[in-house]
Amino acid sequence: MNHNAVKLSHSAPWQPRRDHLALTWTTWQPPRFSVTPGLCLSVAMLPPAAHLLRLLSLLLVIGIGDPAPTPQAPPPQGCYVAEEAGDRTFRCSQAGLSAVPTGIPNDTRKLYLDANQLATVPAGAFRHLPVLEELDLSHNALVHLSGAAFQGLEGTLRHLDLSANQLASVPVGAFVGMQIQVNLSANPWRCDCALQEVLRQVRLVPGTGTGIVCGPEARPDLVGQEFLLLTREEELCGTGRGGARRSTDVALLVTMGGWLALVVAYLIRYVRQNRDENRCPPKPKRAPVLALRSEDSSTLSTVV
Repeated sequence: MNHNAVKLSHSAPWQPRRDHLALTWTTWQPPRFSVTPGLCLSVAMLPPAAHLLRLLSLLLVIGIGDPAPTPQAPPPQGCYVAEEAGDRTFRCSQAGLSAVPTGIPNDTRKLYLDANQLATVPAGAFRHLPVLEELDLSHNALVHLSGAAFQGLEGTLRHLDLSANQLASVPVGAFVGMQIQVNLSANPWRCDCALQEVLRQVRLVPGTGTGIVCGPEARPDLVGQEFLLLTREEELCGTGRGGARRSTDVALLVTMGGWLALVVAYLIRYVRQNRDENRCPPKPKRAPVLALRSEDSSTLSTVV
């Protein structure tokens, strides 16, 4: 490098050379805009058609994607959702309800509707609760229970409290196919065959059997008595379905017993007959007597 080629002067300021400026302005070119009357930008500024199609596709995917989940209705006043021992619990105790409320979460495992004014439970009232295990309907004003009230809970419901209501009877089909433990105490039961059939299908909560007492709609001689004690002494389904089934079973047992008796009697007679034949000696056989014709007898007498 030739150090003598460049001379610095402190008196004169540095000025850029014209060829540098020319190079700079020729290297950088601003974007060209073509303005036409009535348009802000020319078509040249728009993205290519392929880019437009991609943008439209993206907007369509965003627009028709999965809809936002519908917010669930809030629980009625006096009700709340809680987690108890890891189970989703919905409590509506003493909430002044006159009907089964809406807005119960689908993943509820324990539902408490006790101490309200529920008078009836319609069919399928809890079918939208596929994992419900415990249901408390005690201390209400229930007078009617649909035969399909617990439809959809056959494989999940394990505990049911119907105590302290106004139930006189329960449909026999209400608990068909269910493995359930029930509290039926403190109700004015009619104490009929239907109740007896229900008790054959369910398991009572320990210690609640003594609370199943016959109410005013029962026979006058049964009012005030414990139903479980009555069933040990009296069959209330004598003409009902259960009684007919038991009568059939008894008739079948009697028939089988009669056939068995006939077979035993025949065997005894056969054994005795063989024993008697072995005891008595055989009688001697008599020689056959030949009858002589009259001609033979006359010939014999002539010879003599």
